[in-house]
Amino acid sequence: MPGAQGPPFGAFLGSDERGVARIEQFSRWLGGAELRVGHTYLPGNHWSDIEGDVRFLEAWARWRNEKDDRMFVLNVPLQERNEAGVPDHEVRELLRRGAAGEFDHHFRALAERLVRLKVPDTILVLGWEMNGVTYTHRCGPDPESWKKYWNRIVATMRAVPGQKFRFEFTPNRGRDAVPWTQCYPGDGTVDVIGMDSYDQPAGMPFDEQVEEPYGLQAHVDFAKAHGKPVSYPEWGLFRNGDNAEYMRRMLAWMDEHKPLYNTVTDYCPHGVWRCDRNPASSRLYRSVLSGRDVVVPPVPQVPPAPMPVPSAPAVPPPPSVGCLPVELGSRVESWLGGKLCLPFGR
Repeated sequence: MPGAQGPPFGAFLGSDERGVARIEQFSRWLGGAELRVGHTYLPGNHWSDIEGDVRFLEAWARWRNEKDDRMFVLNVPLQERNEAGVPDHEVRELLRRGAAGEFDHHFRALAERLVRLKVPDTILVLGWEMNGVTYTHRCGPDPESWKKYWNRIVATMRAVPGQKFRFEFTPNRGRDAVPWTQCYPGDGTVDVIGMDSYDQPAGMPFDEQVEEPYGLQAHVDFAKAHGKPVSYPEWGLFRNGDNAEYMRRMLAWMDEHKPLYNTVTDYCPHGVWRCDRNPASSRLYRSVLSGRDVVVPPVPQVPPAPMPVPSAPAVPPPPSVGCLPVELGSRVESWLGGKLCLPFGR
């Protein structure tokens, strides 16, 4: 409904400067709805990436600082070669080295860079989808070392002067390779409990996504028990194709449970704007969010015209008078200082 309020939302529209530029275009597509959340990812190829040595961070920082109520969400890999298929035995060794403090300086460099860019309140999604098998920063090979490593990273970044970061723990929905609760590093270092939740596996209806072990309901229950807000940094369509029912139910779920924010993944096969494979879901998404949180420019207030100050009534001129000179003689007139004239009215 146009003008309706809801949880802050955005979309992942690309990692670099193009993602920033697309925010305004996406907003126009939604009838001017305001995207208050900007979301991007640091590459995980080299440690320099994880230190934030990427030029596009400057564009995201400028976008964030244009308005006070915007959020900047940054996914941070915990290891270089993060998508290189590193085997479990090597991941286990890397986690133990991280837990011993070997990689602290990389995260200190990132924190210092974000403070310099004037985005010290960034939401940092550290080691996302750690319960899966995709990333080198996964938890499964050694959960205890993973938790110690996470806690070292948070302590290192919180020690940087000027920071106000929030740290987000975000698993995949469901059990995946390991139960994500086994990877939870503790309430002292987690500020937000997120969940990446796509419409999968094939054939699974939304109710099962809610009720499955470690699913959507387990997520909100776990967060409530730990006194943390929830979020959905990644969500969208997937194995079940153009599924408008999933889209409707997921949007309703978020309206009900009031996450800190959500960002739909907007590229194929997940997306609703740049992906033309999902027309029904796209229409549904647009109908729900179009015009939401539109910022209406204030109507300029015209100052009231000043009340006229009444002018003082005109004072009528004295009536015209004449006078009749009286001859008194030069001596008397000299004493009086002039001739004497007796006035008479018209």
